[in-house]
Amino acid sequence: MRSDKIRCQGKTIVFVPTMGFLHAGHLSLIREGKKYGDDIVVSIFVNPTQFGPGEDLETYPKNFEKDLELLQKEGVNAVFAPDAVEIYGEKFQTYVELEKLPNHLCGLSRPVFFKGVATVVTKLFNIVKPHVTIFGQKDYQQLTVIRQMVRDLNFDIKVVGAPTVRESDGLAMSSRNTYLTPEQRISALSLNKSLKKAQTLVENGLQDAAKIIDTAAKLIRSHPETEIDYITICDPETLDDMKTIDRPALMALAVKVGKARLIDNMILNP
Repeated sequence: MRSDKIRCQGKTIVFVPTMGFLHAGHLSLIREGKKYGDDIVVSIFVNPTQFGPGEDLETYPKNFEKDLELLQKEGVNAVFAPDAVEIYGEKFQTYVELEKLPNHLCGLSRPVFFKGVATVVTKLFNIVKPHVTIFGQKDYQQLTVIRQMVRDLNFDIKVVGAPTVRESDGLAMSSRNTYLTPEQRISALSLNKSLKKAQTLVENGLQDAAKIIDTAAKLIRSHPETEIDYITICDPETLDDMKTIDRPALMALAVKVGKARLIDNMILNP
């Protein structure tokens, strides 16, 4: 296998898993990865097991040719783009599931999501055999789940979290941003605005998490076509809710704007 040959050459394999339809956020992960190794592998795979009924598996945006062009410009060494049959086969029945971390944030409204993520990432790790893997901090819960899984299953892999990349107007980059109309995009900016407002409140001495969440909810609901899934302030490691912000806390939110479900987060520092 390719990975075995690369390892025998003494090179460090850095792995960036994606679902394709690449944007500047993905490319920033690749550039971050170059700091850690000399063989960059990117996967493109829309993983069916992390989508629940009624979610956008069938309509998830794709542009494989453009993805390859972008990856070639970035100097990626290898692209792994399997199909679902290659990954799961016909009689697949083994899944990886965490007990606690998925029972927060996105895991509450997307109950199959992290089981699917943990399973496919485990399989990709076993195929690609990386020394280092890069995940974005925008998907904070996913990053936390992967770190926990790597510890629990004794993967000899360094997990690196890369900062969230934003559009010029502050919207966190996401493949699902393409679902937004110009009017909905203005509403989507309320996510980042609410996080910034929360940080200002904390810096000014407010420690009551419920009051900060209420302020954020009012700001978001003041914009049309927004439907809040959750707004949470929690411990950055366990994701357990925090009532008082007396130490760094993660504020995370998921909001549906039109048909796009968007997520964002920020560490609040008192």
